[in-house]
Amino acid sequence: MPRPARRRAAVVGTGAIVAGSHLPALRAHAERVELVAAVDVDQGRLDAFQELAGDGVAGYTSMDEMLDAVRPDLVLIGTPPSLHREQTVAALKAGAWVLCEKPLTLSLAEYDEIAAAEEASGAYASVVFQHRYGSGAVHARDLLTSGELGAPRVAHCQTTWHRDAAYYAVPWRGTWASEGGGPTMGHGIHQYDLLLHLLGPWAEIRAMAARLVHDTESEDVSTALVRFENGALATVVNSVLSPDEVSRIRIDCADATVELTHLYGHRNEDWTYTPAPHVAAERVDAWRTPASDVPSSHAAQLGALLDAYDNGVRPPGSGTDARATLEFAAALYKSAFTGQPVHAGEIAPGDPFYPAMHGDHPHWAPKERA
Repeated sequence: MPRPARRRAAVVGTGAIVAGSHLPALRAHAERVELVAAVDVDQGRLDAFQELAGDGVAGYTSMDEMLDAVRPDLVLIGTPPSLHREQTVAALKAGAWVLCEKPLTLSLAEYDEIAAAEEASGAYASVVFQHRYGSGAVHARDLLTSGELGAPRVAHCQTTWHRDAAYYAVPWRGTWASEGGGPTMGHGIHQYDLLLHLLGPWAEIRAMAARLVHDTESEDVSTALVRFENGALATVVNSVLSPDEVSRIRIDCADATVELTHLYGHRNEDWTYTPAPHVAAERVDAWRTPASDVPSSHAAQLGALLDAYDNGVRPPGSGTDARATLEFAAALYKSAFTGQPVHAGEIAPGDPFYPAMHGDHPHWAPKERA
């Protein structure tokens, strides 16, 4: 079978996340994809990125100009969240597949605009949820979905990080219009996306949120109790107020506890499996992490996307799969702000939390802190 053509890629936004994560990912797959263009409204930043990226990368200060001139196969987007919908739709209309930083959109309404653009173009848009990828996560999901660890019963998902006032001095942070929310959207989303990836569909959320420290429109801490369709119960904590930073998932099943402890990325060694007393030793041997150790990373996710491109199928981290994670965020906010439980599928057109994560709630909508 002939090797698929080398894909032509462009990046939009040339800041830290693109230079530090997307560029190394592209280099890791250099035999399959070639970076041909970069876009940034800041000419100085663009120049610095082109020097870093090397020869052959054309620079543009307009995304539309780049799409017309280059017609890339793949566009990687690393701009502030408020730009994601517009830029993703533009790339899709140009026929390019998209890999966009989280959150892909600021609301379910915006996400459904992208779904419509996908259908019209035949191209696909994936959101960066790199914690799903890598050998440790793949192995854990295989064990859980196969039933090898027994029925899931209790889970904990923790993103307890620390961000200071200087972090929120960046103009687009901490506002609904530019970031879509606080740590529920911008920080914890990676970890609870992985929880959903491991446990499957959620059914009900009861949540709370608060501004305890930072002078932001959105929250700086949120907590949730979650019931999954399989009956498991979970707690989810998203914080930027925690001096001792950690990212953690623990799932207690009938036959074992699986736990992941890390901060911004994981390897095989970050996953542990503790058998229940009744489990035979020879069965536990099968739970050992795989011989290959692939870290969670942009490179691992890009490889999965390129596989999908080569096979002409929808890539992981897109479509209804990625929408479920955004719906989880919207439901968490709705429950926290209304004090009521929220069920999966409840937030639809006509619901105030469909076009905006704040739901135009009087204590949380932007006008309250204008």
